[in-house]
Amino acid sequence: MIRAVVIDVDDTLCLTEAASFALENEVLAAMGRPPMARRVHLGTWGEPLLEAMPKRAPGIDLERFGPLFDAAMRRHVADGRLDVIPPENLRALDELLRAGHRLMLLTSRTGTEVRHMLDPGHVLAGRISAVYHRGNTRYGKPDPRAFDELLAHTGLPAKECVYVGDSPGDAVAAAGAGLAFIACLESGVRRLSDFDPTLVTAAIDRFPDVVEAVARLA
Repeated sequence: MIRAVVIDVDDTLCLTEAASFALENEVLAAMGRPPMARRVHLGTWGEPLLEAMPKRAPGIDLERFGPLFDAAMRRHVADGRLDVIPPENLRALDELLRAGHRLMLLTSRTGTEVRHMLDPGHVLAGRISAVYHRGNTRYGKPDPRAFDELLAHTGLPAKECVYVGDSPGDAVAAAGAGLAFIACLESGVRRLSDFDPTLVTAAIDRFPDVVEAVARLA
């Protein structure tokens, strides 16, 4: 029985790779640096931002980049250019709630990067019961211990939880922790062939399909 549905943020709950690419290049321009190539961004997509940026922009001053990125991110969120959760995805969350599932987020983002999602006025308020990020977990994906705090706080057995994510690292972390894993392929950045098939419980082409996929597991 699946009691909890744990969801990744980037390119799962909302499509963000292209928006993040534009955001990061805007910050690089403000720093007087040349833009990164899209292939470089795609090749490091899914890695924590401050770990990926030295690969995306070799020699970058992370201490300067961080505050500029935070300010630019707030502008992009306010302008509706980043972290837009489509209405159909919100309806899917509501269907999962009506089916009796507990909903949580687990992401490689920092606490600062998800701060706006924790606001009481955000559309996720009342839908998501907890958010686990690099600020409140000791380990990050693909380490299976990324789920340690979630499982300890909820008291739920791993076999009663499913993780929905978009990357092979998500699958490795979930399977290693004993969770079922649903691969969301909506962004088109990855294909099912990119995943170890032994780690994937189900695959969906669009996030709203998660409702039926979870129902099949239950």
